[in-house]
Amino acid sequence: MKTVGVMGGSGLYEMEGLSDVKSVSVETPWGSPSSSLVTGTLGGVRMVFLPRHGTGHTISPSEINFRANIYAMKAMGVEWIISVSAVGSLKEEIEPGHIVIPDQFIDNTKRRPSTFFEDDMVAHVSMAEPVCSVLSDCLREGLLGFGGTVHSGGTYVCIEGPQFSTKAESHLYRGWGASVIGMTAMPEARLAREAEICYSVIALCTDYDCWKEDHDDVTVSDIIEIMNKNVDAAKKTLAAVVAIIPEERECPCANALGCSLITSPERLTQETKNRLELIVKKYM
Repeated sequence: MKTVGVMGGSGLYEMEGLSDVKSVSVETPWGSPSSSLVTGTLGGVRMVFLPRHGTGHTISPSEINFRANIYAMKAMGVEWIISVSAVGSLKEEIEPGHIVIPDQFIDNTKRRPSTFFEDDMVAHVSMAEPVCSVLSDCLREGLLGFGGTVHSGGTYVCIEGPQFSTKAESHLYRGWGASVIGMTAMPEARLAREAEICYSVIALCTDYDCWKEDHDDVTVSDIIEIMNKNVDAAKKTLAAVVAIIPEERECPCANALGCSLITSPERLTQETKNRLELIVKKYM
């Protein structure tokens, strides 16, 4: 049975049709993930849900233990991750309430550990195409029933946060050609690639950031109102999405480490081998 992970806000596991719901605690070499993982079955597909900000949204974007989150997903047998996150729009045509499926990222974070490979093991995975095209195609097809506007493709600029942008920064990102701005896709996407997990994003647009002069600056209350509407839409379409995800993976994500590991195995300490066994065991 294929296993699909959903990385998003709390409440997604309360979807209609989810059966055999269980809460699972996972410890990792990098500490605890944001929350216990919720598992269940949706239309014959095994699902694993993890609220990246913790239960009740208690963890700031800068404090998320991204390595523990992705490792925990890997430990649960997840091969596909659908990331659901709120974003601000950097383009006129992407209106609040729209959904974007980005295909590129700009990482403007500053202090987040972004790799599993450190100490005495080095790997250089390709991030030229940072999302799984197969999974993104499934998201697009599944969202046909959304009833709203879905934008396919575009660049997601990820900032450190937790503060929103200044107007100067917002205009700078627009000048870069970015489509949306958020705080959570990086290093989540990088770590998913290192863990050979297919990854794609449903970006729920809540506001126009602060660049648009005839639009009020972003507020938390505005975000929550539109986010709740979009999460309801995501819940309704998720069953359609997971049903069309392939049983077998033939995309490059499944073997991303194949040409990326550079350190000779004999140079590794036993501690490193133990820490990374789950991720690299098929190459060792």
